[in-house]
Amino acid sequence: MSVQFARSFLAWSTGVNYVILMMWFLVFMFAHDWMRGMHGRWFRLSDEQFDAAHYLGMTVYKIGILLLNLVPLVVLWILG
Repeated sequence: MSVQFARSFLAWSTGVNYVILMMWFLVFMFAHDWMRGMHGRWFRLSDEQFDAAHYLGMTVYKIGILLLNLVPLVVLWILG
């Protein structure tokens, strides 16, 4: 695998993952009641627990993007 391929792959991966994160956030903000109803069929959560679970999920996902995609991409750009 070449360095250029790795850079390209990590750049696309970072972009796609941030789009997914933004879609999750936008659906959470603008279709909160729909999401709550959909998840309410499976889980018995209060509104506060539901919000906290989604914010925690978004936080963990964002940290994963940073550690697994963006940091290696920056390192490859610095070294390359």
